[in-house]
Amino acid sequence: MGLGITFSPLVPTEILWAAIAVAAVVAALLIYARSRGAILRAVALAFTVFALANPSLTREDREGLPSVAVVVVDKSPSQNFGDRTKQTEAARAALTQRLGRIPGLEVRTVEAGQADGETDGTRLFSALSSTLADVPPDRVAGAIFITDGRVHDVPADAAQLGFTAPVHALITGRPGERDRRIVLVSAPRFGIVGQSQTIVLRVEDQGAAPAEVQLAVRRDGETLENRSVGAGDTVRVQVPIPHAGQNIVEIEASTMEGGELTTINNRAVVAIDGVRDKLRVLLVSGEPHAGERTWRNLLKSDASVDLVHFTILRPPEKQDGTPINELSLIAFPTRELFQQKINEFNLIIFDRYARQGVLPVIYFDNIAKYVHDGGAVLVAAGPDYASPTSIWRTPLDVVLPAEPSGRTIEGPFYARLSDLGKRHPVTRGLEGANDEPPHWSRWFRLVDARLDKGTAVMQGPDDKPLLLLSREGEGRVALLLSDHIWLWARGYEGGGPHLDLLRRLSHWLMKQPDLEEEALRVSVTGRDLEVRRQSMADTVAPVTVTTPSGQTRTLTLDPTEPGVWRGVTPANELGLWRATDGKLTALVNVGPANPREFAEVTSSTEVLASLANATGGDARRIADAAGNLSIPRVLGVRSSDTFKGDDWIGLKMRDASVVRGIGVLPLFAGLIGLLLLVGSLAATWMREGR
Repeated sequence: MGLGITFSPLVPTEILWAAIAVAAVVAALLIYARSRGAILRAVALAFTVFALANPSLTREDREGLPSVAVVVVDKSPSQNFGDRTKQTEAARAALTQRLGRIPGLEVRTVEAGQADGETDGTRLFSALSSTLADVPPDRVAGAIFITDGRVHDVPADAAQLGFTAPVHALITGRPGERDRRIVLVSAPRFGIVGQSQTIVLRVEDQGAAPAEVQLAVRRDGETLENRSVGAGDTVRVQVPIPHAGQNIVEIEASTMEGGELTTINNRAVVAIDGVRDKLRVLLVSGEPHAGERTWRNLLKSDASVDLVHFTILRPPEKQDGTPINELSLIAFPTRELFQQKINEFNLIIFDRYARQGVLPVIYFDNIAKYVHDGGAVLVAAGPDYASPTSIWRTPLDVVLPAEPSGRTIEGPFYARLSDLGKRHPVTRGLEGANDEPPHWSRWFRLVDARLDKGTAVMQGPDDKPLLLLSREGEGRVALLLSDHIWLWARGYEGGGPHLDLLRRLSHWLMKQPDLEEEALRVSVTGRDLEVRRQSMADTVAPVTVTTPSGQTRTLTLDPTEPGVWRGVTPANELGLWRATDGKLTALVNVGPANPREFAEVTSSTEVLASLANATGGDARRIADAAGNLSIPRVLGVRSSDTFKGDDWIGLKMRDASVVRGIGVLPLFAGLIGLLLLVGSLAATWMREGR
């Protein structure tokens, strides 16, 4: 309870001060002149002035508020190394017990850092600020951190804390810890397919003298190089980029002799996105027809495609003896294209091409070798494929997937996906394919052919093959047995998904990873790891998932759509995850490629020592080299600049309170004020009357 006096003047302040001045002057003159009753008159004047000031006695009923202390428990991934987790729980239990014995103290415990490694290291002071957001600074008794000391949001000075109270750090881990890590000096994010990129790195040994290190370099799980390097030396690694999309490069250093704290940072991961400089496509049109522009428009609309297009305008039935070199303004550079520079093309398209004497037969043999060596050929066939001059009747027949019967079927039909086509990534999910009939326009011509090899993903009337895909050696071949896809492009009967189909087809031929028939892919979705298996088979095997720490999980995949199986598992560790089904292997990195959390994992008191000392607190280890724990006592300190001792740490106890009630008693109001004024005047009159 607190007592006080307040004034609520009945007149403006200026008038009150003037009345005080007049009363003081009159009282002084009366006393100076030694007038009879001067003291009584001065008292009467004083009471009059007090009445104008309207004084009141006040009483405050106050309730003391507890001081607030925060215990911040570091739960970041680095706290899982060694026996730090055990030490943390022991320190937490001891602090909870000892803080509970201090009267007038409210204890708040917060766990922080669980997911901080995914952003910018361990951020414990952000958690402290959030916990104290509703606490006035004059109630904060201090903060105690249980951590390995690797905190990445330490304020530059104590003033940024927002309160004046001690900060203590109880450091887990042991003195003299040793660790080896890879430091990336520079790493590219993108690379041109077919070229090499340079990664610059350094291997550092902490807590030990530099030594020779065995370095392994892998790309997408395939070992590229093994070499011996010195710890502390700058190393340059050349990595070829073989394909578009993500190329995951893993660089791993050997384990430190004599053991080390963890091997998780002995590995660095670099994800390089492969981009193609230009896709070179050669389009050879055997004769002008309505669908020729469909191919040209498709390829010219893609800025990444460098198109070379030749159209043979002379019909094959015209034989007038005119020499070949006189049939065009620009000579068809057959030798240059099909012998000297054939390997520079990513894709060769024959659009209704038949043997016309323009392309010598020997060059078809070059094209077949080009396919076996990794090239791609697409044949968009029309009546030419069924004719005696068909390109089937060339050395190219060894790579073409279907032999023509010599018949061409004329009549309307709907192109439909085969059972395998519903699974194949080139045709799976084409818009309109699931309706019956398919929600696209009809075609009117099909070249009859017998399937020799490959996969028929689209069918015509009587389930005859329409679109065939085949792998030959290192290359790929596609055969479209109709020249009426242009009806989709022109919007006939509503058209059809020609852009999706032709783009997927072209990209599959050029080995776009997303369109592989057999593929295992791993991606991160929120806090989960999603495993997707693409297959043309009826079932798929379970997938074994290996975490960055080396633990394994078996994941059974469930079918989600034709040809696709999916499974999900929690992604609760930062680093490189592996998934394999015995045939295929996929890699994905969870979090940043090289988390700051794992850059330095040895425990340290130095990071927090400066701030702790500035606040009167302490940063000390709670375990010796043998692992024996020593948890300090916690004391409540009322007034001091130092809150630590050899075996204790202190918290600043506050005297904060809140007003629960107020009582007011006016002194010159009502009967009391009237009696005082009348009494003083009566006393003055009686003195004058003597």
